[in-house]
Amino acid sequence: MGASYDTSTRQSSFSYEELLTCGRGELFGEGNAQLPAPPMLMFDRITEVSETGGAHGKGFISAELDVKPDLWFFPCHFIGNEIMPGCLGLDAMWQLTGFYLGWLGLPGYGMAISTGEVKFKGMVTPKTKTVEYGIEFKRVMQGRLNLGIADGWLKADGEQIYTASDLKVALSQEKAGG
Repeated sequence: MGASYDTSTRQSSFSYEELLTCGRGELFGEGNAQLPAPPMLMFDRITEVSETGGAHGKGFISAELDVKPDLWFFPCHFIGNEIMPGCLGLDAMWQLTGFYLGWLGLPGYGMAISTGEVKFKGMVTPKTKTVEYGIEFKRVMQGRLNLGIADGWLKADGEQIYTASDLKVALSQEKAGG
């Protein structure tokens, strides 16, 4: 494992450029939580991150995506009826959950483990202007496997259209495939 993240100087928000440093493994140190690189990075900025807050009082992180009609997934999902795949919204929630664990200073490579229930009651289309994500932590467990358990939501132009319960993301000392 590389150097760990200095939790004494933790930021409460992150710009797109700072998220890219996380994707390169520079923000939390080599061998620790990373975000995917574009185009799989599903948000443009983290607007708030806190060790307290959220519905359960155990931590909260929120982010935003500026929706542009030329985003890579619109022309291929579905042809003639362009919408953002629901799985990408879910993936964004897992991305934020893993980021939060790295932000806490916990070591290890991130991986999505599971989710409880996911509900969709609307769609993100090329006409949507902004997507907001919120992750409300229920529990963070530290040990051989560092694990975050949280509930999440997605809002399209202020209207909540996705919810996910019991999102689980782990940080493992072992790299995927090796």
